[in-house]
Amino acid sequence: MTKRSETEAWPLVFFTPRTQSLPATVPFVGPEALERRLGRPFRARLGANESVFGPSPRVLEAMAEAAHGSWAYGDPEQHALREAIAAKLGLTAAHVTVGEGIDGLFGLLAQLTLDPGDAVVTSLGAYPTFNYHVSGHGGCLDFVPYRDDREDLDALAERARTLRPKLVYLANPDNPTGSWHTADEIRAFAQGVPPETLVVLDEAYSDLAPAEALPPNDWLSPNVLRFRTFSKAHGMAGVRVAYVFGEPETVRQFDKVRNHFGVSRMAQAGALAAMADEGYLAEVVSRIVRARGILGDIARGAGLEPLPSATNFVAIDCGRDGDFARRVLEGVLAEGVFIRMPGVAPLDRLIRVTVGRDDELEMFAQALGRSLEAARS
Repeated sequence: MTKRSETEAWPLVFFTPRTQSLPATVPFVGPEALERRLGRPFRARLGANESVFGPSPRVLEAMAEAAHGSWAYGDPEQHALREAIAAKLGLTAAHVTVGEGIDGLFGLLAQLTLDPGDAVVTSLGAYPTFNYHVSGHGGCLDFVPYRDDREDLDALAERARTLRPKLVYLANPDNPTGSWHTADEIRAFAQGVPPETLVVLDEAYSDLAPAEALPPNDWLSPNVLRFRTFSKAHGMAGVRVAYVFGEPETVRQFDKVRNHFGVSRMAQAGALAAMADEGYLAEVVSRIVRARGILGDIARGAGLEPLPSATNFVAIDCGRDGDFARRVLEGVLAEGVFIRMPGVAPLDRLIRVTVGRDDELEMFAQALGRSLEAARS
Protein backbone atom coordinates (compact mmCIF):
# COMPACT_ATOMS: atom_id res chain seq x y z
CA MET A 1 0.00 0.00 0.00
CA THR A 2 1.22 3.49 -0.81
CA LYS A 3 2.22 5.39 2.29
CA ARG A 4 0.87 8.89 2.72
CA SER A 5 4.39 10.21 3.38
CA GLU A 6 5.44 9.22 -0.15
CA THR A 7 3.45 12.07 -1.68
CA GLU A 8 1.99 15.10 -0.01
CA ALA A 9 -0.88 15.37 -2.50
CA TRP A 10 -1.88 11.70 -2.52
CA PRO A 11 -5.67 12.20 -2.17
CA LEU A 12 -5.78 14.23 -5.39
CA VAL A 13 -5.03 11.19 -7.54
CA PHE A 14 -8.69 10.22 -7.18
CA PHE A 15 -9.96 13.41 -8.84
CA THR A 16 -9.92 14.68 -12.40
CA PRO A 17 -7.58 17.53 -13.35
CA ARG A 18 -10.68 19.68 -13.89
CA THR A 19 -11.84 19.02 -10.33
CA GLN A 20 -8.40 19.79 -8.96
CA SER A 21 -8.36 23.11 -10.82
CA LEU A 22 -11.62 24.33 -9.29
CA PRO A 23 -11.75 26.43 -6.10
CA ALA A 24 -13.47 24.87 -3.11
CA THR A 25 -16.06 27.57 -2.67
CA VAL A 26 -19.73 28.50 -2.97
CA PRO A 27 -21.17 31.14 -5.30
CA PHE A 28 -22.47 33.26 -2.42
CA VAL A 29 -21.09 34.05 1.01
CA GLY A 30 -24.00 33.08 3.23
CA PRO A 31 -25.30 35.31 6.01
CA GLU A 32 -24.40 32.58 8.47
CA ALA A 33 -20.74 32.80 7.43
CA LEU A 34 -20.84 36.58 7.85
CA GLU A 35 -22.41 36.20 11.27
CA ARG A 36 -19.58 33.90 12.30
CA ARG A 37 -17.09 36.46 11.00
CA LEU A 38 -18.80 39.33 12.83
CA GLY A 39 -19.37 37.30 15.98
CA ARG A 40 -23.08 38.15 16.27
CA PRO A 41 -26.37 37.47 14.46
CA PHE A 42 -27.90 39.94 12.03
CA ARG A 43 -30.85 41.97 13.22
CA ALA A 44 -32.37 41.98 9.74
CA ARG A 45 -31.76 39.49 6.91
CA LEU A 46 -32.27 41.49 3.72
CA GLY A 47 -29.64 40.10 1.39
CA ALA A 48 -30.57 36.67 0.05
CA ASN A 49 -33.80 37.50 -1.83
CA GLU A 50 -35.84 35.27 0.46
CA SER A 51 -39.40 36.14 1.42
CA VAL A 52 -39.41 37.24 5.04
CA PHE A 53 -43.21 36.97 4.87
CA GLY A 54 -42.83 33.20 4.83
CA PRO A 55 -44.95 30.48 3.28
CA SER A 56 -48.71 30.20 3.42
CA PRO A 57 -50.13 28.75 6.64
CA ARG A 58 -51.57 26.02 4.44
CA VAL A 59 -48.03 25.17 3.34
CA LEU A 60 -46.84 24.86 6.93
CA GLU A 61 -49.83 22.66 7.79
CA ALA A 62 -49.29 20.41 4.76
CA MET A 63 -45.58 20.06 5.46
CA ALA A 64 -46.17 19.30 9.14
CA GLU A 65 -48.60 16.57 8.18
CA ALA A 66 -46.18 15.19 5.58
CA ALA A 67 -43.39 15.18 8.17
CA HIS A 68 -45.14 12.33 9.97
CA GLY A 69 -44.61 10.24 6.86
CA SER A 70 -40.97 11.16 6.46
CA TRP A 71 -39.93 7.60 7.24
CA ALA A 72 -40.97 6.87 3.63
CA TYR A 73 -39.38 8.20 0.45
CA GLY A 74 -41.27 10.83 -1.48
CA ASP A 75 -42.86 9.97 -4.82
CA PRO A 76 -39.86 9.71 -7.16
CA GLU A 77 -42.03 10.81 -10.10
CA GLN A 78 -43.52 13.76 -8.14
CA HIS A 79 -46.73 12.86 -9.95
CA ALA A 80 -49.23 14.99 -8.06
CA LEU A 81 -46.98 18.06 -8.03
CA ARG A 82 -46.10 17.79 -11.72
CA GLU A 83 -49.77 17.38 -12.59
CA ALA A 84 -50.68 20.45 -10.53
CA ILE A 85 -47.90 22.57 -12.05
CA ALA A 86 -48.87 21.45 -15.54
CA ALA A 87 -52.53 22.30 -14.93
CA LYS A 88 -51.53 25.77 -13.72
CA LEU A 89 -49.41 26.27 -16.84
CA GLY A 90 -52.04 24.86 -19.20
CA LEU A 91 -49.64 22.11 -20.28
CA THR A 92 -49.20 18.40 -19.61
CA ALA A 93 -47.06 16.73 -16.96
CA ALA A 94 -44.71 15.64 -19.75
CA HIS A 95 -43.74 19.31 -20.14
CA VAL A 96 -42.56 19.59 -16.51
CA THR A 97 -39.71 18.32 -14.33
CA VAL A 98 -39.33 19.12 -10.63
CA GLY A 99 -36.02 19.48 -8.82
CA GLU A 100 -34.22 20.69 -5.68
CA GLY A 101 -34.44 24.37 -6.41
CA ILE A 102 -33.41 26.05 -9.64
CA ASP A 103 -29.77 25.63 -8.59
CA GLY A 104 -30.18 21.86 -8.49
CA LEU A 105 -31.83 21.89 -11.91
CA PHE A 106 -28.96 24.00 -13.30
CA GLY A 107 -26.53 21.36 -12.07
CA LEU A 108 -28.47 18.64 -13.86
CA LEU A 109 -28.65 20.74 -17.03
CA ALA A 110 -24.88 21.22 -17.05
CA GLN A 111 -24.41 17.49 -16.57
CA LEU A 112 -26.77 16.74 -19.44
CA THR A 113 -25.42 19.21 -21.97
CA LEU A 114 -21.75 20.00 -21.41
CA ASP A 115 -18.62 18.21 -22.46
CA PRO A 116 -15.30 19.72 -21.32
CA GLY A 117 -14.49 22.76 -23.42
CA ASP A 118 -18.06 23.49 -24.54
CA ALA A 119 -18.88 27.20 -24.76
CA VAL A 120 -21.58 28.81 -22.63
CA VAL A 121 -22.68 32.45 -22.95
CA THR A 122 -24.05 34.54 -20.10
CA SER A 123 -23.97 38.13 -18.87
CA LEU A 124 -21.04 39.52 -16.88
CA GLY A 125 -22.41 39.84 -13.36
CA ALA A 126 -25.48 37.63 -13.83
CA TYR A 127 -26.54 34.88 -11.42
CA PRO A 128 -23.28 33.19 -10.37
CA THR A 129 -24.60 29.76 -9.38
CA PHE A 130 -25.28 29.00 -13.02
CA ASN A 131 -21.61 29.75 -13.74
CA TYR A 132 -20.59 27.53 -10.82
CA HIS A 133 -22.26 24.49 -12.38
CA VAL A 134 -20.95 25.26 -15.86
CA SER A 135 -17.38 25.42 -14.58
CA GLY A 136 -17.86 22.27 -12.53
CA HIS A 137 -18.75 20.33 -15.66
CA GLY A 138 -15.92 21.71 -17.75
CA GLY A 139 -17.81 24.35 -19.72
CA CYS A 140 -16.05 27.51 -20.91
CA LEU A 141 -17.91 30.66 -19.88
CA ASP A 142 -18.07 33.63 -22.21
CA PHE A 143 -19.41 36.90 -20.79
CA VAL A 144 -21.37 39.75 -22.36
CA PRO A 145 -21.49 43.05 -20.39
CA TYR A 146 -24.76 44.53 -19.16
CA ARG A 147 -26.02 47.60 -20.99
CA ASP A 148 -27.85 50.30 -19.02
CA ASP A 149 -28.12 47.92 -16.04
CA ARG A 150 -29.99 45.31 -18.08
CA GLU A 151 -28.87 42.11 -19.74
CA ASP A 152 -28.06 43.04 -23.33
CA LEU A 153 -30.26 40.80 -25.45
CA ASP A 154 -28.84 41.97 -28.76
CA ALA A 155 -25.25 41.41 -27.64
CA LEU A 156 -26.07 38.02 -26.10
CA ALA A 157 -27.74 36.85 -29.30
CA GLU A 158 -24.88 38.16 -31.43
CA ARG A 159 -22.34 36.39 -29.23
CA ALA A 160 -24.35 33.19 -29.46
CA ARG A 161 -24.41 33.42 -33.25
CA THR A 162 -20.63 33.89 -33.24
CA LEU A 163 -19.70 31.16 -30.73
CA ARG A 164 -22.62 28.79 -31.32
CA PRO A 165 -22.48 27.75 -27.63
CA LYS A 166 -24.25 24.82 -26.02
CA LEU A 167 -26.11 27.15 -23.61
CA VAL A 168 -27.01 30.81 -23.33
CA TYR A 169 -28.32 32.06 -19.99
CA LEU A 170 -30.86 34.82 -19.46
CA ALA A 171 -32.79 35.79 -16.33
CA ASN A 172 -36.08 37.63 -16.74
CA PRO A 173 -36.66 39.43 -14.38
CA ASP A 174 -32.97 39.79 -13.69
CA ASN A 175 -30.86 39.20 -10.62
CA PRO A 176 -28.94 41.30 -9.50
CA THR A 177 -30.47 44.43 -11.07
CA GLY A 178 -34.20 43.66 -10.87
CA SER A 179 -34.69 44.75 -14.50
CA TRP A 180 -36.89 42.96 -17.01
CA HIS A 181 -37.53 42.59 -20.72
CA THR A 182 -40.88 42.25 -22.45
CA ALA A 183 -42.22 38.94 -23.66
CA ASP A 184 -41.84 40.06 -27.27
CA GLU A 185 -38.18 40.88 -26.65
CA ILE A 186 -37.61 37.48 -25.05
CA ARG A 187 -39.20 35.65 -27.97
CA ALA A 188 -37.20 37.65 -30.49
CA PHE A 189 -34.02 36.86 -28.54
CA ALA A 190 -34.73 33.12 -28.53
CA GLN A 191 -35.43 33.18 -32.25
CA GLY A 192 -32.16 35.02 -32.84
CA VAL A 193 -29.84 32.40 -31.33
CA PRO A 194 -28.68 29.33 -33.28
CA PRO A 195 -31.12 26.39 -33.10
CA GLU A 196 -28.40 24.19 -31.58
CA THR A 197 -27.99 26.61 -28.65
CA LEU A 198 -30.23 25.90 -25.66
CA VAL A 199 -31.76 29.04 -24.12
CA VAL A 200 -31.72 28.80 -20.31
CA LEU A 201 -34.53 31.17 -19.32
CA ASP A 202 -34.43 31.78 -15.57
CA GLU A 203 -37.88 32.99 -14.47
CA ALA A 204 -37.32 32.67 -10.71
CA TYR A 205 -39.13 35.98 -10.14
CA SER A 206 -42.02 35.23 -12.49
CA ASP A 207 -44.63 35.61 -9.73
CA LEU A 208 -43.48 39.21 -9.26
CA ALA A 209 -43.03 40.16 -12.90
CA PRO A 210 -45.34 42.52 -14.77
CA ALA A 211 -47.63 40.73 -17.20
CA GLU A 212 -45.81 42.08 -20.23
CA ALA A 213 -42.54 40.44 -19.14
CA LEU A 214 -43.63 36.80 -19.41
CA PRO A 215 -44.25 34.98 -22.68
CA PRO A 216 -47.38 32.83 -22.55
CA ASN A 217 -46.81 29.48 -20.90
CA ASP A 218 -47.45 27.66 -24.14
CA TRP A 219 -44.56 29.50 -25.80
CA LEU A 220 -42.28 26.49 -26.15
CA SER A 221 -39.40 25.50 -28.40
CA PRO A 222 -37.05 22.51 -28.47
CA ASN A 223 -34.15 24.85 -27.60
CA VAL A 224 -35.83 26.75 -24.74
CA LEU A 225 -36.12 25.68 -21.09
CA ARG A 226 -37.97 27.88 -18.57
CA PHE A 227 -37.08 27.61 -14.87
CA ARG A 228 -39.34 28.70 -11.99
CA THR A 229 -39.23 28.27 -8.23
CA PHE A 230 -41.16 28.22 -4.96
CA SER A 231 -38.28 30.02 -3.21
CA LYS A 232 -39.30 33.62 -3.86
CA ALA A 233 -42.92 34.79 -3.66
CA HIS A 234 -44.04 31.47 -2.15
CA GLY A 235 -41.56 31.89 0.73
CA MET A 236 -40.06 28.38 0.51
CA ALA A 237 -36.36 29.09 -0.11
CA GLY A 238 -35.27 26.69 2.63
CA VAL A 239 -37.43 23.85 1.29
CA ARG A 240 -35.64 23.57 -2.08
CA VAL A 241 -38.25 22.91 -4.73
CA ALA A 242 -38.49 24.31 -8.26
CA TYR A 243 -39.44 23.19 -11.74
CA VAL A 244 -38.46 23.50 -15.37
CA PHE A 245 -40.84 23.33 -18.32
CA GLY A 246 -40.42 23.09 -22.05
CA GLU A 247 -40.98 20.73 -24.96
CA PRO A 248 -41.48 17.16 -23.62
CA GLU A 249 -38.51 15.65 -25.47
CA THR A 250 -36.19 18.33 -24.05
CA VAL A 251 -37.60 18.03 -20.54
CA ARG A 252 -37.49 14.23 -20.63
CA GLN A 253 -33.69 14.32 -20.61
CA PHE A 254 -33.71 15.32 -16.93
CA ASP A 255 -35.14 11.91 -16.04
CA LYS A 256 -31.86 10.36 -17.15
CA VAL A 257 -29.75 11.97 -14.42
CA ARG A 258 -32.00 13.55 -11.78
CA ASN A 259 -31.96 12.57 -8.12
CA HIS A 260 -35.27 10.75 -8.06
CA PHE A 261 -35.70 11.04 -4.30
CA GLY A 262 -34.20 14.53 -4.08
CA VAL A 263 -37.51 16.36 -3.57
CA SER A 264 -38.78 15.26 -0.17
CA ARG A 265 -42.32 14.34 0.80
CA MET A 266 -42.53 17.59 2.76
CA ALA A 267 -41.32 19.66 -0.18
CA GLN A 268 -43.83 18.08 -2.54
CA ALA A 269 -46.69 18.55 -0.08
CA GLY A 270 -45.69 22.14 0.63
CA ALA A 271 -45.42 23.06 -3.04
CA LEU A 272 -48.84 21.56 -3.74
CA ALA A 273 -50.36 23.57 -0.92
CA ALA A 274 -48.63 26.75 -2.08
CA MET A 275 -50.08 26.40 -5.55
CA ALA A 276 -53.56 25.95 -4.13
CA ASP A 277 -53.41 29.11 -1.98
CA GLU A 278 -53.61 31.80 -4.64
CA GLY A 279 -55.03 34.31 -2.18
CA TYR A 280 -51.95 34.15 0.02
CA LEU A 281 -49.65 34.52 -3.00
CA ALA A 282 -51.53 37.64 -4.11
CA GLU A 283 -51.27 39.07 -0.59
CA VAL A 284 -47.51 38.48 -0.45
CA VAL A 285 -46.97 40.01 -3.88
CA SER A 286 -48.87 43.09 -2.71
CA ARG A 287 -46.68 43.34 0.40
CA ILE A 288 -43.53 42.98 -1.69
CA VAL A 289 -44.62 45.74 -4.07
CA ARG A 290 -45.35 48.02 -1.11
CA ALA A 291 -41.98 47.25 0.49
CA ARG A 292 -40.20 47.92 -2.80
CA GLY A 293 -41.73 51.38 -2.77
CA ILE A 294 -40.50 51.97 0.77
CA LEU A 295 -36.98 50.87 -0.18
CA GLY A 296 -37.08 53.27 -3.12
CA ASP A 297 -38.09 56.12 -0.78
CA ILE A 298 -35.29 55.20 1.64
CA ALA A 299 -32.73 55.24 -1.18
CA ARG A 300 -33.88 58.58 -2.57
CA GLY A 301 -34.03 60.05 0.93
CA ALA A 302 -30.36 59.14 1.32
CA GLY A 303 -29.44 60.78 -1.97
CA LEU A 304 -29.15 57.49 -3.86
CA GLU A 305 -30.98 56.15 -6.90
CA PRO A 306 -33.09 52.96 -6.76
CA LEU A 307 -33.30 50.97 -9.98
CA PRO A 308 -36.75 49.88 -11.22
CA SER A 309 -37.43 46.35 -9.97
CA ALA A 310 -39.76 43.48 -10.88
CA THR A 311 -38.41 41.24 -8.10
CA ASN A 312 -38.43 41.04 -4.29
CA PHE A 313 -35.36 43.27 -3.99
CA VAL A 314 -34.21 46.72 -5.03
CA ALA A 315 -30.78 47.46 -6.48
CA ILE A 316 -29.60 50.88 -5.29
CA ASP A 317 -27.03 52.93 -7.17
CA CYS A 318 -24.58 54.38 -4.67
CA GLY A 319 -23.51 56.95 -7.23
CA ARG A 320 -19.78 56.29 -7.22
CA ASP A 321 -17.50 53.33 -7.88
CA GLY A 322 -17.31 49.82 -6.47
CA ASP A 323 -14.92 50.78 -3.67
CA PHE A 324 -17.40 53.33 -2.35
CA ALA A 325 -20.30 50.87 -2.61
CA ARG A 326 -18.27 48.24 -0.73
CA ARG A 327 -17.68 50.73 2.09
CA VAL A 328 -21.40 51.35 2.23
CA LEU A 329 -22.06 47.62 2.25
CA GLU A 330 -19.57 46.94 5.04
CA GLY A 331 -21.03 49.75 7.09
CA VAL A 332 -24.55 48.36 6.79
CA LEU A 333 -23.33 44.86 7.67
CA ALA A 334 -21.55 46.26 10.73
CA GLU A 335 -24.89 47.72 11.82
CA GLY A 336 -26.36 44.21 11.90
CA VAL A 337 -28.31 44.39 8.63
CA PHE A 338 -27.50 41.76 6.00
CA ILE A 339 -27.53 43.01 2.39
CA ARG A 340 -25.48 42.12 -0.69
CA MET A 341 -23.98 43.73 -3.77
CA PRO A 342 -22.89 42.58 -7.24
CA GLY A 343 -19.23 41.76 -7.50
CA VAL A 344 -18.51 42.80 -11.08
CA ALA A 345 -17.97 46.35 -12.38
CA PRO A 346 -19.86 48.44 -13.29
CA LEU A 347 -22.66 46.70 -11.37
CA ASP A 348 -20.53 46.82 -8.23
CA ARG A 349 -21.53 50.45 -7.73
CA LEU A 350 -24.90 48.99 -6.59
CA ILE A 351 -26.06 47.51 -3.32
CA ARG A 352 -28.94 45.04 -3.42
CA VAL A 353 -31.55 45.02 -0.66
CA THR A 354 -34.29 42.40 -0.28
CA VAL A 355 -37.68 43.67 0.83
CA GLY A 356 -38.63 43.16 4.47
CA ARG A 357 -41.14 44.04 7.15
CA ASP A 358 -41.54 47.67 8.16
CA ASP A 359 -39.31 47.35 11.22
CA GLU A 360 -36.56 45.69 9.17
CA LEU A 361 -36.75 48.38 6.52
CA GLU A 362 -36.42 51.00 9.22
CA MET A 363 -33.32 49.20 10.55
CA PHE A 364 -31.89 49.33 7.05
CA ALA A 365 -32.71 53.02 6.67
CA GLN A 366 -30.91 53.88 9.90
CA ALA A 367 -27.93 51.64 9.06
CA LEU A 368 -27.69 53.09 5.56
CA GLY A 369 -27.67 56.64 6.84
CA ARG A 370 -24.85 55.98 9.27
CA SER A 371 -22.90 53.93 6.74
CA LEU A 372 -23.16 56.62 4.08
CA GLU A 373 -22.01 59.30 6.51
CA ALA A 374 -18.91 57.26 7.32
CA ALA A 375 -18.25 56.30 3.70
CA ARG A 376 -18.56 59.86 2.45
CA SER A 377 -16.21 61.17 5.12
